Amino acid sequence: MSRPTISEVSALLADLADFRTRGAGSDAELMNRKADLLERIAAARPDDVEVAEVAATARARADELIAEG
Repeated sequence: MSRPTISEVSALLADLADFRTRGAGSDAELMNRKADLLERIAAARPDDVEVAEVAATARARADELIAEG
């Protein structure tokens, strides 16, 4: 699992801002991308419990939104 790039994080942040201001895009898709990035960060920092917890919380929320579909 590769670490996310700055451009990936930047693109996600821009899309999140766009979603908040205009409602553009899918909330489930954005949360899934966020969870993916956080999981990749956590994989790169295996000793950081807090990062792993944040990633797990994001994944759980993404899975909820996808299930609500």
